[in-house]
Amino acid sequence: MKRDLKNKTAWITGAGSGIGQNAAIRLSALGMKVILSGRNLKSLKETSLSCSNDNVIKVCDISNKVSVKQISLEIEKEFENVDVLINCAGINIENRDWDSINENDWDEVIQTNISGLFYCCRAVIPIMKKNMDGLIINVSSWSGNHVSLLSGVSYTSSKHALNAMTETINMKYCNVGIRACALCPGEVATPILDKRPKKLTQEQKSKMLQPDDLGETIAFLCQMPKHVCVNEITISPTWHRRYIAGLGIEKL
Repeated sequence: MKRDLKNKTAWITGAGSGIGQNAAIRLSALGMKVILSGRNLKSLKETSLSCSNDNVIKVCDISNKVSVKQISLEIEKEFENVDVLINCAGINIENRDWDSINENDWDEVIQTNISGLFYCCRAVIPIMKKNMDGLIINVSSWSGNHVSLLSGVSYTSSKHALNAMTETINMKYCNVGIRACALCPGEVATPILDKRPKKLTQEQKSKMLQPDDLGETIAFLCQMPKHVCVNEITISPTWHRRYIAGLGIEKL
């Protein structure tokens, strides 16, 4: 039986675009109160206008631990609970190869993709513990399980770390009703693709997973009953470019 999400609260990072935006819209339509976080106020306002239920905007750079802590305190005060944390925030860089990456770019990716998500998880776990219930969805990547030079050394490393961190949440807090899922999509047609050194065509993007597909997947996870933990989901496009390249049909 699907869990009723009406009046439950979801905090969504990276809610201004892509997967986070679609998750917010989808969960709002299912009756959830959504808290929209990201760095770009204009983008968050656009997401807010597309939501069909109560929502609030909390501008937050998740790589800033002080900002994350302040926002979590505000959320607890205003909503008393966080039923679901959906960590969609993440970045990649254009100069991502070993020969071109610099230390500052490495630091930026790691600080956002793993430290930032850690800060958010760390902030909500005490709230969830008090309520003996909570779901954390960390949006990882196909690169979290498959080492890839295409994704770059910093991004691939951060997503592997994220998958490991996510499972430690289950190991530590399964006895207090908290469960965590690493959501590992293959290529998704989101703005982060524009950071790739080799630009993609619209035809290529149309064959990839779409943000709506991930919004539906996140909604599925949120509707699972609380006694069910989906530790990890890997989801990829049927027309998988890495597989196609392996057949010699198309070069990445």
